[in-house]
Amino acid sequence: MKRSACDADLDTPRPHERRPSFAPDGRPPPPKISKARACAECKRHKIRCEFKAGETNCTKCIRSGIKCVINDFSQKFVDDDVMWKSQASTTIQQLQAAVTQLLHQGGLPDLSTYSSGEGLSPVGSQERRLSSESPPNIKPNPPSLIMDVTREPSPEPDLQDRELVPAPMRSLYEVTKLRNLRNNAIEQPKVTLLEEDFISRGLISLQEAEDLFAYFSRTMNQLLWGGIILVHRNLTSVRRASTLLSAAVLTVAALHIPNRTATLNLCYGEYVSLVSSMSLTRAHTLDDIRALCVGAFWLSELSWKLSGHAVRIATELGLHQSYQKMMRGHNDQYERAQLWYLLYVCDHHFSIAYGRPPVIHEDAAIRNCEAFLRSPMVVPGDIRLLAQVALFMILTEAYRTFGSDTEQALTEGDFGQLRVYNVALDQWRLLWQPRSADSAYVRTYPSKGVVLHYHFAKFQLNSLSLRALSPTNTPVFSIDRKESANIAISSAMACLNMVLEEPDIRDAIVGVPIFTHTMVTFSAVFLLKAAVNWNSAYLSLDGRQVRRLVERVIELLNCVSAGERHLTRHIARGLGKMLERFDSWDTWQAGGPAVNGHGGGHGRPGEVSRSGSEVPGGANAMAQGFPPPDLIYDMVGTYGFGLDENFLDPSMASFEFLAQ
Repeated sequence: MKRSACDADLDTPRPHERRPSFAPDGRPPPPKISKARACAECKRHKIRCEFKAGETNCTKCIRSGIKCVINDFSQKFVDDDVMWKSQASTTIQQLQAAVTQLLHQGGLPDLSTYSSGEGLSPVGSQERRLSSESPPNIKPNPPSLIMDVTREPSPEPDLQDRELVPAPMRSLYEVTKLRNLRNNAIEQPKVTLLEEDFISRGLISLQEAEDLFAYFSRTMNQLLWGGIILVHRNLTSVRRASTLLSAAVLTVAALHIPNRTATLNLCYGEYVSLVSSMSLTRAHTLDDIRALCVGAFWLSELSWKLSGHAVRIATELGLHQSYQKMMRGHNDQYERAQLWYLLYVCDHHFSIAYGRPPVIHEDAAIRNCEAFLRSPMVVPGDIRLLAQVALFMILTEAYRTFGSDTEQALTEGDFGQLRVYNVALDQWRLLWQPRSADSAYVRTYPSKGVVLHYHFAKFQLNSLSLRALSPTNTPVFSIDRKESANIAISSAMACLNMVLEEPDIRDAIVGVPIFTHTMVTFSAVFLLKAAVNWNSAYLSLDGRQVRRLVERVIELLNCVSAGERHLTRHIARGLGKMLERFDSWDTWQAGGPAVNGHGGGHGRPGEVSRSGSEVPGGANAMAQGFPPPDLIYDMVGTYGFGLDENFLDPSMASFEFLAQ
């Protein structure tokens, strides 16, 4: 059917009814911007501005002989818009490249995986909210300093939940939904990139790192219960698992090898830096806990801090519940339960030995350690570890009974309980020494180590008999007190003799944890002090024998192969200084010059010294106002001997500042 002219005329839009033309996708086209080029003179007279072909000035301006100035604001707007968009596009590309590099360095997903707008993190949205609410000229805190009190979307509390008595903080979280009130289980440890750790950065060479790792694996790792603290077989595995653990291993190894001071300083600084940076994070692994334990066992100036930090992280990861889960048939909990036992020993090495209460108490896992040993996954190192657990259970009970107050002397009624603990230690040795099998790496050290720790414990426990007693006002020694004090003396001498006479103990003296070094030192200091403060009228103690024994310990520690900053070096120097003061004190007591550089007798009134002169005053010399030399003071038997890295050698104090 043909359309009439009227119909066609109806379809033609009038000027005021002009219909917009649409793009193929249905969207209206952007509005067109006029590009008028009227000059300023023509606009002023409101006339048409005409240009002839080839002319740059309009007809009126040529006729008037004036300069033709184009005043096209719309064109200027278009030009500026194009320039701004070009600059913005370049800036966005630069920002994308920078963000991509930062995400790669942080081990985070690519930029394309992040959604825009609604996918921002709570910290980012909170920062925008704070920015909009902040007064003018006041900048909001950076994201790292903003307290995260955001709420998490999660199901409402189930009132029909059968678990009526969960942890109180869990109930609080269920009600408030505040993220910072709980351990965020969603947060995962950052994947360690080999290309970004301190070895790849060139802090130390890969070959040197391999040598240090091999040394740690075959020595210190074997001495510490058969290698259960380091389960990785090569350096690459450790680096992938935990940069903190690799730094700990290399630091401890460099500490033990001569002429590695420069490497030690570098590794120590990296280790301290990593520990500091992880102190407030929640993303941890079992290898991070092992790294803290490695530092605690061998770095004396950090041991107390590291052991406590390791225990707190372990409880956040639920290691204190792993034993119960393992007993219910979850064999995947074996490694976690084993690590909890290791933490118990580490905690007690650096708590009751220093007169401080331990953090880990004797829970079901500790009390039932024998049940753990019935697992088919148990290795010989577990037996050695659980022997230590059983020993410290006895010492912890004694600590709670007698306390650590150095001014509280034991009463006569306390010696009955002290005998009970002595019997418990005897039974402990009879049980665990036969169970500790020899090792291909450390030979008879496992069983001989049980005997050594037995003497440590007997000495530490029985030294309490002399606690808070002053030689200036000598008490009447009861049979029980004298018996206990003499047990302490004989046990201290047995400790030193084992270190000197047993080949496998002597060969291992460098690589053992610092608890052993500390107890050897305590034994030597105890004997020197006892020889000065108490004469043989009260205790069975030969001053000449003590002096020779300590002298041999110093010779041994000076001869061992160890790094310049190893604890044995400082112990040898400190004991040497104390032995010089002991000689001065012994000479002064004898009232004449020393024989062969040694002192006189024991200080008994009327006793003839080795120089042939009678000893004036003897044990009553201090009561007559003669002060003893430095470091020969404070009666022993504190049960918490207070030996730190500065006690014997003040130069140790500078070690902790190496990384600063």
